[in-house]
Amino acid sequence: MSTGRRDVLAAMAATEMTVRTVAPVASMEELSDEATLRPKNLEEFIGQAELREHLRIVLDAAKARSQSVDHLLFAGPPGLGKTSLAGIVAAELGVGLRITSGPILQRVGDLAALLTDLQDGDVLFIDEIHRLSRSIEEVLYPAMEDGKLDLMVGKGPQARSIRLDLPSFTLVGATTRIGLVAAPLRDRFGFVGRLDLYGDDELAAVVTRSASILGVEVEPGGALEIARRSRGTPRIANRLLRRVRDFVEVRGLGTVTTATASEGLTLFGVDDLGLDKVDRSILQTLCVRFNGAPVGLTTLSQVVGEETDTIEEAYEPFLLQRGLLQRTPRGRVASRAAYLHLGLTPPLDALF
Repeated sequence: MSTGRRDVLAAMAATEMTVRTVAPVASMEELSDEATLRPKNLEEFIGQAELREHLRIVLDAAKARSQSVDHLLFAGPPGLGKTSLAGIVAAELGVGLRITSGPILQRVGDLAALLTDLQDGDVLFIDEIHRLSRSIEEVLYPAMEDGKLDLMVGKGPQARSIRLDLPSFTLVGATTRIGLVAAPLRDRFGFVGRLDLYGDDELAAVVTRSASILGVEVEPGGALEIARRSRGTPRIANRLLRRVRDFVEVRGLGTVTTATASEGLTLFGVDDLGLDKVDRSILQTLCVRFNGAPVGLTTLSQVVGEETDTIEEAYEPFLLQRGLLQRTPRGRVASRAAYLHLGLTPPLDALF
């Protein structure tokens, strides 16, 4: 065991911190079955053309200088490829990848154990980085800027601070809510990339690529039909592809065509706009149960049976984007398009 590692363990023991396994810390292949569909390099990554170009320049410049890449922050809705990009950064540089998330890092000892275990040049990926505690952030600042780890040893009058050198590393952060990332932390990232929702053609390309990996025969029309119902998100597109694959295998239809994709997705409750059961329940509540009157978020969550945070973060953004829902000072209101989608006659004063 190195002297630096012993000092860290002694410091954590002296301050009654515990060294716990910071899970998940694993290779990309061990994350889940989804890992088999993840792109391994920037050439395989579909969509986000501007971000890919910027990232290629950053990576190539770092490799030319034989240096670690600046710390990177990726922001955007869930399922767009932030974790995949972290894996790509590590693969492009030929270094190790460590993965954890903000909520898991609860104590300074957790972060210290993780940082001191890194090898020179490694990539440390922290998902949901906006959920880091302030105490963890304070330790992270000198680690990101100076490659130093500051720890307090002991308590009371005998407490003293020690500073340890860390190996050169690249921190890759991911967040779905960049506004909640503390400004001092955000400013320490050398590159901030925003991921946007995908278009149908890009998602169709994602579906086609994933189908070839899964051994599914899919026609262009079938790929486009899945893409149209995927809410602009590759993760959802891959999930829907798996369900359509199950449908065509069980029903003996073999190939994913426009018709089989439509029939399979409808069977699984995904309509032609990509709305699922909860989405339709929200709209049905607004249009029918409350007869178009504004509804507060808490009331809506109780009627639908979902947490307020789930409705606000998982369902509302897509409904707002599609123009099916409006937020007003008095509450949530369904738009004219929502009534028409549900096959209902909109009231005269319905929002358009």
